[in-house]
Amino acid sequence: MRTALVFFAGAVSFAQPPLDVTSGLQGMVDRHLTEIAKKQWEARSARVAQIRTPAAVKERQAYIRKTLIAEIGGFPEKTPLNARITGTLDRDGYKVEKLIFESQPGFFVTANIFVPKTGQPPYPAVLGTAGHSLDGKAAELYQRVWVSLAKRGFLVLAYDPPGQGERLEYLDPATGKSKLPGGGTGEHSMAAAQCLLTGTNIARWFIWDGIRAFDYLLTRPDVDPKRIAVAGNSGGGTQSSYLAAFEPRLASAAPSCYLTSWEKLWPGPGPQDGEQVFAGFLKDGLDFPDFLIAFAPKPIQMATAIKDFFPIDGARATYAEAKRIFEVLGAGDRMGYFEFDDNHGWTQPRREATYRWFAKSLQGRQDDGKEIEFKVDTPKELQCSETGQVATTFRNARTVQSINAALAEKIYAARAGAGGKNSPRLVRARLAVAEERGAPASDKRGAIERQGYTIDKIEMRPEAGITVPALVFLPSGGPPRKPAVLYVNAAGKAADAGEGGPIEALVRAGNIVLAIDPRGWGEGAPPPGPRGGYTATYQSAMRAILVGKTLAGMQTGDVLRAFDWLAARADVDPKRIALIGKGNGGVVALYAAALEPRIAKVACENSPASYMDIVRAKMHEGITGIVVPGVLRDFDLPDVAASLKPRAVWRVSEEKPDYAAWLR
Repeated sequence: MRTALVFFAGAVSFAQPPLDVTSGLQGMVDRHLTEIAKKQWEARSARVAQIRTPAAVKERQAYIRKTLIAEIGGFPEKTPLNARITGTLDRDGYKVEKLIFESQPGFFVTANIFVPKTGQPPYPAVLGTAGHSLDGKAAELYQRVWVSLAKRGFLVLAYDPPGQGERLEYLDPATGKSKLPGGGTGEHSMAAAQCLLTGTNIARWFIWDGIRAFDYLLTRPDVDPKRIAVAGNSGGGTQSSYLAAFEPRLASAAPSCYLTSWEKLWPGPGPQDGEQVFAGFLKDGLDFPDFLIAFAPKPIQMATAIKDFFPIDGARATYAEAKRIFEVLGAGDRMGYFEFDDNHGWTQPRREATYRWFAKSLQGRQDDGKEIEFKVDTPKELQCSETGQVATTFRNARTVQSINAALAEKIYAARAGAGGKNSPRLVRARLAVAEERGAPASDKRGAIERQGYTIDKIEMRPEAGITVPALVFLPSGGPPRKPAVLYVNAAGKAADAGEGGPIEALVRAGNIVLAIDPRGWGEGAPPPGPRGGYTATYQSAMRAILVGKTLAGMQTGDVLRAFDWLAARADVDPKRIALIGKGNGGVVALYAAALEPRIAKVACENSPASYMDIVRAKMHEGITGIVVPGVLRDFDLPDVAASLKPRAVWRVSEEKPDYAAWLR
């Protein structure tokens, strides 16, 4: 029923009644995931609070390391480092050696070694982990730490992470810069999603670089193997925290501007870069303090900023919990903490706190930590590779993407669900799809009359805290039981619901159509715009992964409950219900059909055809919401489609598919 005139640009149009069903659903998914996360971190805190003996600490440490290694997908085997010094610089009080080594075959790591000229070797050494700077190890801020430590008698090995400095993996030859924005974060996020699909994490490669850098230091006679530490800020604070947990040979650590608590980080900036999100981290009962607990009783210092986006309240709580565990081991003085009232960054107060910490823990002396002024080198002067990028210096240079793709090929050949085998069991387990089934509670929230059919507005409630808005298109006349279509469009249920649109064509062909917004789409989509520097979809997807869920799995559960609601209607022929999915909705449609044999046929329009295709691709977009950690260890989307035989599966690529003809 047309009710109002709207004038614009000299043309006349008729406004249609709005197709929204309800309100207040923005943020619903995050609220739901918050409830799950809260139970998980509270359960963890209760368990850690029960630790009262050194034996209990040791048990916790073993659990932390075992679980973390599993979450990142384990490590590769150690291979020759093929280390070579490509040049040296003579500086006041120290020299710089330019190092390239291979943490894996063809995975070239560029590093600068700051070697003291004073004191007697073997020196205590520090692994310098760079934060998210475009210049990586050579950023002026980080050089101030490396040089200041070298002038104090520490040998420092500072190296570029993947995607930064001389290790750009998405290099634009025309500009010599990355094709992706973000100073490393863009490159990390691109590869991170692909790593999750193989059951790994991009952090695996960061950590492995650090472990192999440690191995290299052991080959140097001027390094004391018993006095090797790690330090870094921001993204480097992340890496140094990880290495504290993963590398038991370290003697001391000083992470800056990273450690907080998930309880405090969650509602604010939320999940950060891909290397900072381990699948199942909260579900497995882990939190930031566990990186510190794993290191006990060796000396480790948190350096924090009161105005950091990593919340200071979380940092203080993490310190208090870790301090208590250190005290259980009789080593309370080895859990250090420094706080300064400034913003995120390795500012001078935190740099000087780092110098004091290492002087005490590695040299057994007191140091005021005062940092003097000195000139730093340019990134060009510190350049280790011939061209300034390993990608163009070495023909056989590999990237995180190429290594992960090679891993995918291996696990793909051995996947348990090849050809559709065991598909329902594997899909349900890998996606963590809820077991609960049956028509969900629902309420009618209005109706719209159109020529030849009616649209009912329905609220479905598949579980506590979740509302799935739906539109039911009911044709006038026809048999008492009609064929039906469940319509799932990632762009929202209303995208194709206009007069003269694709859904109307299905209804005029005699089909009842149920178009829904599974959580996270349409009316239930998160608020638009970035949050904490990341898209709203990314934030929701990462929150789900942290608590052991997946967006695709939860949406699949919503589709299945909507199917149950549709099949229970007296005016629907339950043997003639088809499912149409558009965009990422096509992936969810396949999953739902694999778990519901009563779905008669499935169409997937302009949807991703294969996770392997995504992993093999140099770049990708729009897949965050359908990422399923470890999926390629079990199955790929063609396997799911194969499991539906003899039911029809139509992969739609044409511009205006004739669904009415397909359904006949």
